[in-house]
Amino acid sequence: MGGRVTRRVAPMSNAPSGSQPRGLPRAPRPAASPGRTLHMIGNAHLDPVWLWPWQEGYQEARATFWSAIHRMDEYPDFVFTCDQVVLLSWVEESDPELFARIQEKVAEGRWVMTGGWWVEPDCNMPSGESFVRQGLYGQRYLKEKFGVTASVGMNVDPFGHNAMLPAILRGQGMDSYCFLRPGPHESDLPGTMFWWESPDGSRVLAYRIPFEYCSPPGEVAGQTEKALGQLDRSLGDLMIFYGVGNHGGGPTKANIESIHRYDRMGTFGELTMSSPRRYFDEMAKRLGEQGLAELPVWRDDLQHHAAGCYSAHSGIKAWQRRAQAAVLSAERWAAVAGHDARADLERAWKQVLFNQFHDVLPGSAIEPAYDDARDQLGEAVAISKRIITRAHNVIARDIAVPEESGTQPVVVFNPHPWPVTTRVEMQYGLAPNGVHVVDADGADVPCQRTQSVATTDDKGRGATVFQAELPALGYRLYRLRQGPGAHPGGTLLASGHHLKNSGHHLENSGQRLETSEHHLENDVLRLELDPVTGWLSSLVDKRTGVDLLAGASGPHTQVCEDPTDTWGHRVVSYDWPGEEMVTTGIVLREHGPLRARLRVEREWGRSTMAEEFILGAGGDDAVEVRVTLDWREEAHLMKLRFPVGLESPAATYEIPFGHLNRPIDGAEEPAQSWVDLSGSVGGARAGLAVVNNAKHGYDVSPPSPGRSHSIGITAVRSPVYSWHDPRLLDPDGYYSFQDQGTQRFSYLLVPHAGDWRAAGLTRRAALLGSPVRAMLESFHDGALPSARGYLDDGGAQVMVTAVKLHEDAPRDLVVRAVETTGRAGAAVLNIPMAGVRVMADFGPSQIRTFRIPLDDPLSAVETDLVELGVRRGAFTVEAW
Repeated sequence: MGGRVTRRVAPMSNAPSGSQPRGLPRAPRPAASPGRTLHMIGNAHLDPVWLWPWQEGYQEARATFWSAIHRMDEYPDFVFTCDQVVLLSWVEESDPELFARIQEKVAEGRWVMTGGWWVEPDCNMPSGESFVRQGLYGQRYLKEKFGVTASVGMNVDPFGHNAMLPAILRGQGMDSYCFLRPGPHESDLPGTMFWWESPDGSRVLAYRIPFEYCSPPGEVAGQTEKALGQLDRSLGDLMIFYGVGNHGGGPTKANIESIHRYDRMGTFGELTMSSPRRYFDEMAKRLGEQGLAELPVWRDDLQHHAAGCYSAHSGIKAWQRRAQAAVLSAERWAAVAGHDARADLERAWKQVLFNQFHDVLPGSAIEPAYDDARDQLGEAVAISKRIITRAHNVIARDIAVPEESGTQPVVVFNPHPWPVTTRVEMQYGLAPNGVHVVDADGADVPCQRTQSVATTDDKGRGATVFQAELPALGYRLYRLRQGPGAHPGGTLLASGHHLKNSGHHLENSGQRLETSEHHLENDVLRLELDPVTGWLSSLVDKRTGVDLLAGASGPHTQVCEDPTDTWGHRVVSYDWPGEEMVTTGIVLREHGPLRARLRVEREWGRSTMAEEFILGAGGDDAVEVRVTLDWREEAHLMKLRFPVGLESPAATYEIPFGHLNRPIDGAEEPAQSWVDLSGSVGGARAGLAVVNNAKHGYDVSPPSPGRSHSIGITAVRSPVYSWHDPRLLDPDGYYSFQDQGTQRFSYLLVPHAGDWRAAGLTRRAALLGSPVRAMLESFHDGALPSARGYLDDGGAQVMVTAVKLHEDAPRDLVVRAVETTGRAGAAVLNIPMAGVRVMADFGPSQIRTFRIPLDDPLSAVETDLVELGVRRGAFTVEAW
């Protein structure tokens, strides 16, 4: 692939698949012109939200698209490349005339659809299912309105790209991908064009856009020269993107006329109006199968740029997690109940997807944008709750609940497609002597009193926590009976009451739980708190005998100044030296037969933090920690660190639909819900995972003087809103800082025997982020039993991530599953709601989606991620 290449001109085609007219006849170029073709990609990257609210982006989409239509009228060879389907939907509802013109140009092949997603989202933080829905709603809209789908993925502005995207793109009908970041100075990518391969083996042909995705409004010489300075010249023909962007605008007359001028002059070679689809197709023809096969292969994610965006604005991260979990749960319960809620779910999903935009979810938009984001994500949650509540009531009304005087029936619903044992907190009334919990057969269920959310003089109100054992994607009936029951309900201590005794030993049916002011212990774990630091001095896994903190050193909290901008541009690591928060109190809040709760209170500056350590009785093998952080610092950050005494550890991070091993170097990394560090202690294999429900910025740091290996979570950063380096802050200016006030989140400490796969981390994260729901019920007859499950994936390495009704056929069930360990395996999906069992082999990290007609379930097929086609894959379906 040398420098000069002789072009073979392809015949002109009007097919809407991505080819387009080659343009008007032109004078011959000088013989000295470079022997290459530069494919000039006219586009108008438009941020619907950034330094402006979405309402301004709404108008700008219309103005920009009219500009593109006018340029087409003026220049017969002009081609426009469009992504972000939400912009087209806005134009459709506000300007039918413009929308009709766009449809005409798509049919002519001059308006080319790329991307196929609802927006250009942040490509690290959304869940795997969110990336599926970006394409589900985007591609289906393009098919319905324009008769085409995008075959080229395009995310030009996000700050990094997770390693499972090739699998998702291929499942949505896209074989190639255009992106900008990380730039040449930020990564060691093998060139401008390369194969990008995901952990499941899926590949797309990736193209790193040189220099920039947009240009100034004048001539394109500067854009072209800077792009050529970054391009891999060995490719010969190249793509250069131009057009005014960010706030929209698109290609200008000056842009287009300068392209014609420089093409005629031969300055850069042949310049042709083109599209990504045409470029990839022509490169494939020129290189041939052998040349394509020789392109380098990248098997990793695409990082790093703007590491601070994974911790900027804690609120949007938490709202997104909550909304994603709510809509996924609503889909499942609507399918179980047989409710056609597709229209409502689409509205909810589009609010979720829109607010995954790469300047909203990363926290880099202006402050008023987050008022809109909160409201829009709140709408998605409200829609979801209505769907869930309706479905639960429809199910509960058909459960046989015999009348029993003095009791209150409770139905607990599990939204997860595997059996779950968990603690349920339940508020009650009209029980001045408290309650105890029994199952449908009247057998006692472990429970204890806990603090009510109501603070009133109503002596009948209270709260209990009890242990529920729930079928997969199903429900179980329990009852609250008045009075303490056969087993005492434990002790609820008033806030602020410090125990001075030597400790408590409580047993319930052999379920061990020992507590004191500074330690918690059950049959599996023993943890001890340092009374000075308030952090763990010991965490013993009794199954292995290993103390994960033996020999560990280093702080749990690191508070330091943060002079970086909102994005954290040029940040490699936030593992900076800092001060520890001061421990101000340790309180044993609860000790009982079911769980114990220790509260540790800290402060620094004007900020306070409380961490409540919760350990269940018996075989509870993880420590739950609930955090309440009241942050009042400006231009500061705080890391939560988890030091461990492991030798030769390896670090694993959860990514959407998968996981990655990364170096232990303290680099700030994006991830989903968990990070694991596995190694050995004294020759015995051991590990610790930290699972959380709200944060996305992590690191794993190597030992240093006074510190051992540790996992870090960037719990809070407080930069100025939308402050972009190199702009300097005015020392006399007035600014608004992020994350001021109270936030709450939870994390789990999960010790294990050195293999994170056996610890079920992805399922633990799902339960932490989407708890079970308990609802009060009445007495009535019914045809349903006291407990029932509707779909069970077996709880092993293959995990069901979506249960929904098909977009086109509400009598067809869609079930998606992913292999979660990176190892090939077989799965049995028991689906009693459809009356079938599906048996399928999964490759490492493979995603498979099954379409099961409820009226003829044995005719199930495998479908793609946009539910438009059938995929050829072997599996077996048999009657349940």
